[in-house]
Amino acid sequence: MSYWAVASLALITALVLLLPFSVKRVEEELEVFLLLMGCAAMTVSGLWSWHIVKESLLEPLKISLAVLIAGYLFRSGRGRIEGFIERLEGRIGVKHSLFVLIVALAFLSSLLTAIIAALVLCEILYHLRLDRPSRVRTAVYACYAIGLGAALTPLGEPLSTIVTSRLQGPPHNAGFFWLAELLWLWVTPAILAVAALAAYWRPLGRADAAGQGGDLPPETHKELFLRASKVYVFVAALVYLGEGLSPVAEKLIPALKGWQLYWLGLTSAALDNATLAAAGIVPSMSRQQILSFTLSLLVSGGVLIPGNIPNIISAAKLGIKSREWAGAALPVGAALLLVYFLALGIIY
Repeated sequence: MSYWAVASLALITALVLLLPFSVKRVEEELEVFLLLMGCAAMTVSGLWSWHIVKESLLEPLKISLAVLIAGYLFRSGRGRIEGFIERLEGRIGVKHSLFVLIVALAFLSSLLTAIIAALVLCEILYHLRLDRPSRVRTAVYACYAIGLGAALTPLGEPLSTIVTSRLQGPPHNAGFFWLAELLWLWVTPAILAVAALAAYWRPLGRADAAGQGGDLPPETHKELFLRASKVYVFVAALVYLGEGLSPVAEKLIPALKGWQLYWLGLTSAALDNATLAAAGIVPSMSRQQILSFTLSLLVSGGVLIPGNIPNIISAAKLGIKSREWAGAALPVGAALLLVYFLALGIIY
């Protein structure tokens, strides 16, 4: 690959990381912007093919259809959801209810998938009638928990599916519970910590009936289809971005040392952590290297909206903007990355 191509791909990466926070129009039309950047990356890399176009058309279908179907199911079952939340809140209070629900969703996401867990989370947050700052903050922390919990099995999210697939053969012989055995001692304290932050760290503001977060009318057909369409475009954009940037990742990652690989995971905040997992996880890596890189990807994937599927779904359904997400997510992500980095250094 030429120096011009490498420089161009680096520029595209920088634009993806910076423009959503500095240009309001980009923030408002994030899906279209990422799609344009993905097409630019594919063009610079010279990787356009019918196979990739087909993948970009088919890959988002299952996610957007899940979002659409779940939207209709939640709309029809709204009364039962509200009743369950009200009973739980009446017994243990709103803060304890939120903590229990986030922890439960985090661990169940490894079986239900992160997509379903994120959709259930959004319904919970609506029915708790939190004001906007509390809802945004809670959604961000809960998506960290879901992203971490979903990685415990290959069913949970694309990253765990890819890692398990790449390590099925010798020397790791990864089976269905291989990632659970590797990660559960590491992710469980983090899940409990972010759930506690969501529930207890700051007072949970409640919206009045006229404010955001109060009683909401049922979503219209147009709103349900529009949200599913936005998720579709978002995922298609990430397919192009991941494929277009893969030549640089495949050359760079094998040359990095352990600590460099760990901090490279930060780029998954904007490029989808499954993409870097596909480029960076190889059977020749040691168990410690796999653990370190995977933890970095999982935490970094929660920092920005494009980093993980739960983020994309929650931001689309709750109307969270890039700056709002990053403002709540960056401090937590930085703290988790530093704690994991120090713990890995001490233990290994």
